Amino acid sequence: MARRRQSVTIRHVAADAGVSLQTVSRVINKEPNVRPEMLQRVQASIAKLGYVPSIAAQRMGGSRSYLIVALNDRERTIADWRSRQGTDWVDQMLLGGMLTCAEHGYRLIVELVDTHSDHIERELTGAIAALQPDGVILTPPHSENPLITRLLEAQGISFARIGSLKAGGGFALTMDDEGAARLATEHLVGLGHRRIGFIAGSAEYELSGWRVAGWRQAMAAAGLPTEGLLAQGDFGFASGRAAAIALLDSAAPPTAIIASSDQMALATLECVRERGLDVPADLSIVSFDDTPIVRFAHPPLTAIVQPIAEVTARAVECIIAEQAGRPVPAGPVVVPATLAVRGSTGPLAD
Repeated sequence: MARRRQSVTIRHVAADAGVSLQTVSRVINKEPNVRPEMLQRVQASIAKLGYVPSIAAQRMGGSRSYLIVALNDRERTIADWRSRQGTDWVDQMLLGGMLTCAEHGYRLIVELVDTHSDHIERELTGAIAALQPDGVILTPPHSENPLITRLLEAQGISFARIGSLKAGGGFALTMDDEGAARLATEHLVGLGHRRIGFIAGSAEYELSGWRVAGWRQAMAAAGLPTEGLLAQGDFGFASGRAAAIALLDSAAPPTAIIASSDQMALATLECVRERGLDVPADLSIVSFDDTPIVRFAHPPLTAIVQPIAEVTARAVECIIAEQAGRPVPAGPVVVPATLAVRGSTGPLAD
């Protein structure tokens, strides 16, 4: 039976280069206090031996763990997985977070924590004790939970809050949901629509209010009314269906609807079809998220494209910069969303 090949370790690199373990560790961690000749010798040995730095080796250089943990809502994430709806938000978060971590020799780990759990403090404390992360990325609604942010501050852990601008520690990052809603509304106003309905997301998320505010601002700027045109949802399909029915059954129904999630937009599309109406001839629809499914709908849905990967990448960069003592943003980091125009929006019919 063939013998298992022995892994190359930091000790092999140190022996080959004729330097100490600490010197190799400093090179791996890209620390500045390494003489050029030592740097070249260690890098040559790394290339020669095919050494791949491990987290354990990196930790030898100091107290850093080179781990960043992203916290996501357990209940909603698992529900989407089990219903086979997919979790494009999580996918994009991993894309931006993992690639950026890898560029700096870090690793990203995702932990699912219950939003409404009475044991959230115990869960989070246990995860921190086990992983000892250098930083934590909080996604909604965890990013708005003062219990979580206070716990991280007390432990002296760097953290980034995506989708929250509430007062508190950490780095605040948004995808400019307010501006995105204005962008969607202005697109419909430009097509001649005057009665533009809006289906809001869960009030549990701060960003839901931002989107409603952006819609109201754009409507006011165009001199258009909003009374009777706002319906409440929770981002899910069923709530989107109920909200769409309420809007379409109103005394003065909208000629266009903006839904705060792809699931609610798809529910709206279903309701319109059941009534024998056409999209976009009878009703234009704009969605938020731009998950793959809306591109294959009939017609493909015009949607706000959320830059989740870029926001997560920026969150990682902020945490790593703070760990390295480099300059960090003084205020909120805003990464604007864009609008992908497709077949679900068209001019107001005469």
